[in-house]
Amino acid sequence: MKPVLFITGHVPASRRGAYAALHERVGIELALFGGPHQHGAPPGPPPAGVPARALPSAWWAARRAGVPFVFWAALWRTPRVAAHVVALPLMRAIYRDADAIVTYGPHVSEYVARHGAKRIFLAPQAVDNAFWSAPAARGRGGPLRFGFAGREDRAKGLAVLLDGWRLAGFAPREATLELAGPAAVALAGVSARGQLGPEAMRDFYGACDVLVVPSVATRRFIEPWGLVVNEAMNQACAILASDAVGAAAGGLVVDRRNGLVVPAGQPRALAGAMRALAGDRERCEAQGRAGAHDVRAYTFAAWAEGFARALDGVWQRANAGRLTA
Repeated sequence: MKPVLFITGHVPASRRGAYAALHERVGIELALFGGPHQHGAPPGPPPAGVPARALPSAWWAARRAGVPFVFWAALWRTPRVAAHVVALPLMRAIYRDADAIVTYGPHVSEYVARHGAKRIFLAPQAVDNAFWSAPAARGRGGPLRFGFAGREDRAKGLAVLLDGWRLAGFAPREATLELAGPAAVALAGVSARGQLGPEAMRDFYGACDVLVVPSVATRRFIEPWGLVVNEAMNQACAILASDAVGAAAGGLVVDRRNGLVVPAGQPRALAGAMRALAGDRERCEAQGRAGAHDVRAYTFAAWAEGFARALDGVWQRANAGRLTA
């Protein structure tokens, strides 16, 4: 196989291992076009040994050169904003005409299939499981500890979580809530720790019994996946997620197996789920263990293999076309 030009905006730290695994598998060169980065993941350098260059308008150049086009799809619902509505016919054309579509979950595969995609391959979302599963400095014990990791952004559902916490009415001896990301919250039983580095985040997960991911869909954004789920599962946290979280829609969070899934934007439902978990600690711990098992399949190697299958299919069809001609 020829080297593959992989076009992306940035190289966030959470993705470096995935790119390294794909480069080892098929050989890639990163083309970085910059622009705004999402999900609070700051851009960084490419992995050692992976060539990279800045390349604006790389997609158009690739199409003009007749290079096979593989599209990594992210959406699983169409944002309700003018730009996305206007662009939807173009996106449908890309889904139909791409030589391959790679998605990071079945929920995205279903979405692109509804919009005409045919050659769809799955590359599961992954984090560095070896890092996130390493022993944490903080331990568990005492009141059940709920955690939240995310930005103070409406789409992340922090306001819904805090409303749910009030409705749950926990006594201090029953449960506490820790927030990683927000700087300060004036609410009984809630402590905010601000931004944390990777090692501190691992300790944070290690001390939490349950990670709450209460994301809500907005006109502009719906949670594509939520890599905090993978990270926390590696520390055997049970997951309490809304149904607007991609990791729940995509099958990693399974209701009543490794966590609970509740309707998005409903504080009362969230409060009931928190009460249920606090009232049955044995079940909560069993769900955490199930998550630690389930996340093992979500590796950088599996992600790279999904892309490799897509590329293999592209080259096989290209070679078959040349032989037929």
